[in-house]
Amino acid sequence: FILSDNSDLQMTVFFFLTPCFFPIESCPDFRTDFTLQVDMVFNIFFLVYFGLRFIAANDKLKFWLDLNSIVDFFTVPPVFLSMYLNRSWLGLRFLRALRLIQISEILQFLNILQTSDSIKLVNLCSVFLSTWLTGAGFIHLVENSGDPWENFENSQSLSYWECVYLIMVTMSTVGYGDLYAQTDLGRIFMVFFILGGLAMFAHYVPEIAALILNRQKYGGSYDLTPGKKHIVVCGNITLESVSNFLKDFLHEDRDDVNVEIVFLHHTEPNLELEALFKRHFTQVVFFQGSIQNPFDLARVKIELADACLIIANKYSSDPDAEDASNIMRVISIKNYNSNIRIITQMLQYHNKAHLLNIPSWNWREGDDAICLAELKLGFIAQSCLAQGLSTMLANLFSMRSSIQIEEEIWQKYYLEGVSQEMYTDYLSSSFVGLSFPEVCELCFVKLNLLLIAIEFKSHERNINMMINPGRHVKLQEKTLGIFIAGDAKEVKRASVYCKACHDDITDPKLIKKCGCKRRKFSKALLNKQVSVVTLGQTNACVFAGVTVTESALSSMKKRQKEGMRDSINFSKNTSQPVDTMDDNVKRFDSTGMFHWCPSRDIDMAVLTRSEASMTVVSGHVVVCIFGDVNSAVMGLRNLVMPLRASNFHYHELKHIIFVGSLDYLKKEWDTLSNFPKVSILPGSPLSRANLRAVNINLCDMCVILSANQNTGDDTSMQDKESILGSLNIQSMRFEDTIGLLQANSHGFVPLGMDRSSFENSSVHGLMRQSVTMGSNILTELVNDGNVQYLDQDDDDDPDTELYLTQPFACGAAFAVSVLDSLMSATYFNDNILTLIRTLVTGGSTPELESLLGEENTLRGGYSTPETLVKRDRCHVTQVALCEGPFAELGEGGLYGDLFCKAMKTYNMLCFGIYRLLDMPRTTETGCTKRFVITTPPYDLELIPTDKVFCLMQFDPTRGQFGNTLSHSSRSSYNSSKKTSASVGSCNSQPKCYEPCDNQKYLEQL
Repeated sequence: FILSDNSDLQMTVFFFLTPCFFPIESCPDFRTDFTLQVDMVFNIFFLVYFGLRFIAANDKLKFWLDLNSIVDFFTVPPVFLSMYLNRSWLGLRFLRALRLIQISEILQFLNILQTSDSIKLVNLCSVFLSTWLTGAGFIHLVENSGDPWENFENSQSLSYWECVYLIMVTMSTVGYGDLYAQTDLGRIFMVFFILGGLAMFAHYVPEIAALILNRQKYGGSYDLTPGKKHIVVCGNITLESVSNFLKDFLHEDRDDVNVEIVFLHHTEPNLELEALFKRHFTQVVFFQGSIQNPFDLARVKIELADACLIIANKYSSDPDAEDASNIMRVISIKNYNSNIRIITQMLQYHNKAHLLNIPSWNWREGDDAICLAELKLGFIAQSCLAQGLSTMLANLFSMRSSIQIEEEIWQKYYLEGVSQEMYTDYLSSSFVGLSFPEVCELCFVKLNLLLIAIEFKSHERNINMMINPGRHVKLQEKTLGIFIAGDAKEVKRASVYCKACHDDITDPKLIKKCGCKRRKFSKALLNKQVSVVTLGQTNACVFAGVTVTESALSSMKKRQKEGMRDSINFSKNTSQPVDTMDDNVKRFDSTGMFHWCPSRDIDMAVLTRSEASMTVVSGHVVVCIFGDVNSAVMGLRNLVMPLRASNFHYHELKHIIFVGSLDYLKKEWDTLSNFPKVSILPGSPLSRANLRAVNINLCDMCVILSANQNTGDDTSMQDKESILGSLNIQSMRFEDTIGLLQANSHGFVPLGMDRSSFENSSVHGLMRQSVTMGSNILTELVNDGNVQYLDQDDDDDPDTELYLTQPFACGAAFAVSVLDSLMSATYFNDNILTLIRTLVTGGSTPELESLLGEENTLRGGYSTPETLVKRDRCHVTQVALCEGPFAELGEGGLYGDLFCKAMKTYNMLCFGIYRLLDMPRTTETGCTKRFVITTPPYDLELIPTDKVFCLMQFDPTRGQFGNTLSHSSRSSYNSSKKTSASVGSCNSQPKCYEPCDNQKYLEQL
């Protein structure tokens, strides 16, 4: 009956409007009145339609009570009577307006209404309109007819449209009084109609208005702006996530950001988020819709977008479900258009493997997955190797504005480093043929830039990144450099530098593009160099990803036999044993990037408290975990992998002891069982007996993690366990124990330094500091505002941003929110994410991710030349200035001189300083808190207590020492007690010991 309903609607409108222009009662001639004849034809149709409906009705009794049937009862018979009597009476024909309620059904049958909002809107409008018009029709009838008991003498002449107006002002309770009902029937009807009409008006009108306004506000489609790119941002669109994203994406330090940001979310923004969008209305547009709806994707023109960014909910109580939602968003977008570049956040590392199952996912074309757990735990792991590194790296990829402080306080030096960021640009042809250390020194001294890595594409289109590769690397044309600088304009100096024109310029700001630049570059292109870097003196050698050339292998073997050519041996004892490799023993994983051991059962790694107490362990890493069997896994493998990177020798690996619930650690053990030197002490991390059993005062770093993320409304309670654990450790005292000074930590030694003399010298103790003061405790926080509870000495302003707080500046706190900046950094330059991932993960590669996606575990591999060469990569470490090869510079020397000396002599790339808060001029100080200075200027004066962040080359000549974990005895205790007084500390504790006057391990250069 679709056609019948449509015809019925048309006839209803015709019959309803026609009598509006005629009186209530008239005497027309049926034979000459055309309107009465047409009315008869249509009513015959209604009569036939009534009969068909009666035949088709399943319940005949219910049919007689149907609304359409009642309307037909009062509207069809009067027409036949009019023909017979030649007298027409308007009567109850106004009831035809009730058929307007069916408009929604008819439009749905015609496939005009498809969305729920449009159907709801039409339903509300049709009910409201039909009630309004029907009520007006009744008033029109009774007011023009009068009351029967008054002999119809109290009638008044009102047109139908005047009655429509009267009903509206009555329904809205306005009642101007210009029109009113005079008949008793009209007034009685008004009394009852106003009760129902007022309720309908108050309910229907606001809802209709909301639907109409919503459709106009966040509906529609995106209009492309000529000459301007746009990106689509979806996922977890909240005030916090959007404000963090916009703050970094639209930062003033970036070049002109000619990109419009289109947010797509299924719910409308709240008032605060809407206000944020309005403040950035020139570059931000919001649309309401679903990323999984192709219609909504077409509205935002996603097929023409430069990229699509998916933001994850970092605070989700179910990380796997959140990752699954984001993967479905990726599938929906790639299904709509496979060529769209996608950058998505992931919470769990093991879920990254599911992205590889998407056929159109291609990381070579710019698709990237930023795994928050992988990077967060990687940052924390690197801080176990070099305290404060997590703060430095987090500040480097985050856009911060420069804050000038004139007073000589620690904040001045810290904030100068905070304003530094990572940028990339191509190196000019003037650098062609120079080694990487030469280019790095030239950029630092001449251009005021810090070059830390280079990147290129080989002839196989593989992207290769080399971090501080060493002097055996010669630069060629089109080499992309990765710099640390204040803004993008400063980095342009590296691409326009000309030795002929700029050699005499001392002010880096005066270095501009010269006239001969273009001719030199064109001439250099004629050489048609195929390779980008040349290893040693080999011919046509290309370093292509995982393909290892014969010359590279021979170069490494030569260095293993002869030692580093540029290193100087400062010890009389030069007969250090070299790590020997047995090709039949699997010591590394199949990729050669990590140390490996056969899988162990968890019972073999569990220590009881008495066993831990009888074990003297120092220089280790203690990981306190708050979690239970119901907690979501954190992915502890991402914490252990950087600490088991193959560019460390086995004896350099720090022993890792997990303190926490055994039920929780069993869930993580399958991914940890193949790593050596990992132990577990079951129990509460808040138990001081457990902490003393693992010698927490002798550890190099104590990491506090929590898997119990409280999703309640009180955000200050989200980190209660981590804060309690940190304060508990800081308040512990260890006067009655063996003590800090007998610790036998195997720290890092620069290339060319003999370890035996290093172990016997005072610098070994100088590089250590006590855990009791909290300076080597790293606490992970969920809520940034809770950082105020970690340190009782700093300001307790909850509105202070995380990077401005003292615990974060000192490297004692880390929050996952700092990783939000990686989304925009990756969009503008995917090399930044590659560099950060290479630095913090210890060597994670696409090959390794594919392997973990297949088996979720590491496979052991034999020590072949192809895998051993992968050990030859740099790692981050810290070098103390109080003793060592740079001690003379620590006494008032300049940082620039230190940088050049370290690069020329040891191939070490310095990029920061870890300095005491009170900046003492001598080693006699009770302060243990340090802060980070990122890429200090050349003229910064050094202090003996400073520690320097360095990128150190792999040293294949380093000797092998025993494990730091050995069972103690009374004799070992006594011997250690006797020798403990011979070790000093850069951070001299209240009990200061004089350093021993043994053989120095360094000489004057």
